[in-house]
Amino acid sequence: MTVTYSSYLKVDDLLKCQHPLSEGPEHDELLFIIIHQSYELWFKQLLHELDFLTGLFNRGEQNRALHTLKRVDAIYRTLIQQVDILETLTPLEFMSFRDRLSTASGFQSYQFRELEFLYGAKDAKKLDNYPEGSEHHQRLKKRLESPTLWDAFLKFLAGEGHDIPDSVLNRDFSQMADPSKAVQRVLIDIYRNDPLVSEICEALVDIDTSLQQWRYRHVKMVERTIGSKMGTGGSTGVGYLQSTLFRPVFPDLWAIRSEF
Repeated sequence: MTVTYSSYLKVDDLLKCQHPLSEGPEHDELLFIIIHQSYELWFKQLLHELDFLTGLFNRGEQNRALHTLKRVDAIYRTLIQQVDILETLTPLEFMSFRDRLSTASGFQSYQFRELEFLYGAKDAKKLDNYPEGSEHHQRLKKRLESPTLWDAFLKFLAGEGHDIPDSVLNRDFSQMADPSKAVQRVLIDIYRNDPLVSEICEALVDIDTSLQQWRYRHVKMVERTIGSKMGTGGSTGVGYLQSTLFRPVFPDLWAIRSEF
């Protein structure tokens, strides 16, 4: 069978995945659906890239790791740009179909939770939102118990001969990691003496910065659309989102900024 553009990309199947629930349907509901479906596709790609990156760290492949980090950051910059499109949705346009979302909420995105766990924001309580034994629950449980991207990076540094404490390398991966003065001393030495690995560190900071920018843009988009109202699915909306701002995922890399 001849492979065509449409058959390779499953375009017909893809275009059947948008099902507005409002009567009419409301014109703007399709935009809302497509934007969030595209987010989920990018989340899938991010998980794919970050798992690959973990493998590169484990194998000590510095150049390919740096290349992959730059790709990940480019994806996050694309996610930030997509907020521009969502911001064309006025409060009245969103309210025309919001009730149809019922209990649906972005907080239920299991891929987004996987990304949080992979970056180190471990919280076992978040598994309670997914039926025990379900595929989504199992995926999140595996992420909860697995090393984070930062753990993989520190293991890579140890493999390069840097003095990373055993207590850091062999911690309980189901818990959030605390910043480490010992790790920060190693990072300062790397910045001074190892240009390539210091460039990898800066690429991690780039991702952290893009993540924080995306969170900020998301908060302001929600605020301008629904104000201080409760979020969909009973979430606290803007209040919760604001509480996530300016939380770095790689705090050790930020802590050393004042040490040079």
